[in-house]
Amino acid sequence: MNGQHTYHEIMTQPDAWAEALTAFTAAAPHLTVRWQTLSPAQVIFTGCGSTHYLALSAAAMFQQLTGVPARACPASELLLFGQTIVTDPAHTLLVAISRSGTTTETLAAVSQFRQSKGRGVWVITCYPESPLARMADMVLPAVAGQEQSVAQTRSFASMLLLAQALAAHISGQDWTVLHELPAYGRDLLRHTEPSSQQLAGRAELTRFTFLGSGPHYGVASEAMLKMTEMSLTAAQAFHFLEYRHGPMSMISGETALIGLLSPTDVGLPAAAHERQLMADMAAKGATILSLASEDGDILLPGHLPTWAYPVLYLPPLQLLAYHRAAAKGLDPDNPRYLTAVVTLDTAVF
Repeated sequence: MNGQHTYHEIMTQPDAWAEALTAFTAAAPHLTVRWQTLSPAQVIFTGCGSTHYLALSAAAMFQQLTGVPARACPASELLLFGQTIVTDPAHTLLVAISRSGTTTETLAAVSQFRQSKGRGVWVITCYPESPLARMADMVLPAVAGQEQSVAQTRSFASMLLLAQALAAHISGQDWTVLHELPAYGRDLLRHTEPSSQQLAGRAELTRFTFLGSGPHYGVASEAMLKMTEMSLTAAQAFHFLEYRHGPMSMISGETALIGLLSPTDVGLPAAAHERQLMADMAAKGATILSLASEDGDILLPGHLPTWAYPVLYLPPLQLLAYHRAAAKGLDPDNPRYLTAVVTLDTAVF
């Protein structure tokens, strides 16, 4: 059956989340000591493709919670245009994220960072014995996130959860609240699959746009990538309010607009602006799907700290991409032209 590996990996991911959190529990005391020893002035998160989008969310959360300047970049940019990103390697911690731990650009970027006397290298990966892991001072493993499919689903979510735990732990938050998430993930998979399948099967919808802001922009970008690579459907990702600055001119009856609404919180005005935008775009003819902690088409739990939410948006959006591919008769296990690991000629670096 087409897509059997992808479907299995999506549906079993809550178990992988739980195992990743168990691994984090073992690593947490060492993280505290190493962070205090490093005391970096800046943190750079990097990856390629999906893990670059993961890095976007990770950096946003890390800076928001810890107050330490953090940014994300593709590993290729760090490698080829490093001076535009790192100005003081000696006081910079690099967090490299890779499912396989063998991606060429990431390995080369870490090697170059080491040569520039970078402060330290931490790695988030599904393969703790990989070449990338062997280059690290600290490894956060998500072994149960390993996959047979090309497109990242279970692996992405498991590594994102580790990034959330990392930011919360370093900032002194009670990260153990994340242990509640596997149960919520199972509920989301069970309850949202019918609506995801129905929306995916609407042939008149030819353009899918994903909106997310703050830590959720990286997740929206990952949802865009899943829709693109699995189902060969035109997809885009934008920050919520940026959508008004030009892109909304593309709204039509062929548009599906999926909004990852910010969790409602006292003093957080983002959700109100995001809801207004979704309502305005619905009035212009778009088909709307909102994911929110209250009053959404897909409801997330309403009592969690805001930094706990990013991973919970993923299951319905991964199912949306999977069922879109199935509706088009495609095999999401093997997207066209893609491989699970991108390997380049290292002689050019």
